[in-house]
Amino acid sequence: MTEKKKITVLLGGTSAEREVSLDSGNACSKALQELGYNVSLFDPKEQKLENVSLQNPDVIFNALHGRFGEDGTAQTILEYLRIPYTHSGILASAFAMDKLLSKKIFINEKIHTPKHEIIKSINDYKVSKIPYPKVIKPHNEGSSVGVYILKEKNNSNEKIVDELLVKYNFLILEEFISGREIQVAVMGDKAIGAIEIVPKREFYDYEAKYSDTAGTKHIIPVDIKSTDYELLLKLALRAHKSLGCRGVTRSDFRYNSQMDEKFFILEVNTQPGMTKLSLVPEIANFHGINFKQLVQWIINDASTDR
Repeated sequence: MTEKKKITVLLGGTSAEREVSLDSGNACSKALQELGYNVSLFDPKEQKLENVSLQNPDVIFNALHGRFGEDGTAQTILEYLRIPYTHSGILASAFAMDKLLSKKIFINEKIHTPKHEIIKSINDYKVSKIPYPKVIKPHNEGSSVGVYILKEKNNSNEKIVDELLVKYNFLILEEFISGREIQVAVMGDKAIGAIEIVPKREFYDYEAKYSDTAGTKHIIPVDIKSTDYELLLKLALRAHKSLGCRGVTRSDFRYNSQMDEKFFILEVNTQPGMTKLSLVPEIANFHGINFKQLVQWIINDASTDR
C-alpha cells in the first residue's frame, strides 16, 4: 500500500442492534488495522454523525446496524458530506429496511414472499384472514427484533400484538412458511454462496443469531439439489439488484422442497453482521475469501452516489 488511507469505522449507534454493531465495527477495525490502514472509530450515539467529517477520513466503513445506520438516514448524511462509504446507498437501504416496501418490490420482480397483511390496530389482528401459525413483526427493524411466531389464537398473542403496536406505527402479519432457513451472501454483482441455519430456538431470532450459547448449527455447503441451489443464488442476486443494493448483502430465505414454490424470501440485509458468529464472513471464508480479504473488498467498493 503506497499511502496509508484514513478509514473511519461507524459503529454502535442508538438502534436495538447497538451491541451487535459494536462487535461488527470492532472486528472490522481490527482487520483494517492489520491491513495497514489508519483507523478511527466513530459512534453516532456519542456525537452527531455530521461531525465525522472532522476526522477527515478517506473512506467511511459503515458497520452500523438497524435504524438510522441501515435505513438510509446515515447514508443521506454521508452523501451530503461527499465522503466515500461502504454498503448500500440511500434508497436501497430505505427499501430493504422497510419490509413492506421491499415486499412490494419482490412481488413485482416475481420473487415469492410470504402473504401478508398490515396491522394498525388490535382489531386488524383479530379479523386477519391469515391462518395460524403466523408471524408478526415490525416493518422497519433488523436482526429479528420484535419478531414473534404466533402459533394459535389466544390472549397472550393478542397481548404481544398490543405491546408491539405501542412501539411501532404498524406491523406486518405474515403467513408462516415451514421449512429450512437458508441465507445467501451477495458481493457486488455475484451471489457467492449460501448457508443453512438450524436454530435450537423456535426460529433464527436475535438470541440465535448472536449468542454463543444458543446452539445454532451452521451447515455449509447446503445440502439441496444443485438446480435448487443455483435458483436460490439467482433469486438472491435478483433481490439484491431489484432493491438497488451495493456492496455486500445477505438475503434470508425459507426453503420447502414439498411446496410448489420452494423458495420464499423473507428480507435482504444491506449491512449484514461482521462478528465471529456472522454468516457472510463464514460463507465468504468457505468460498476462499478470508475475513481480511472480505473487509478489503468492501473498502475497495466504497464510493459516493450509491
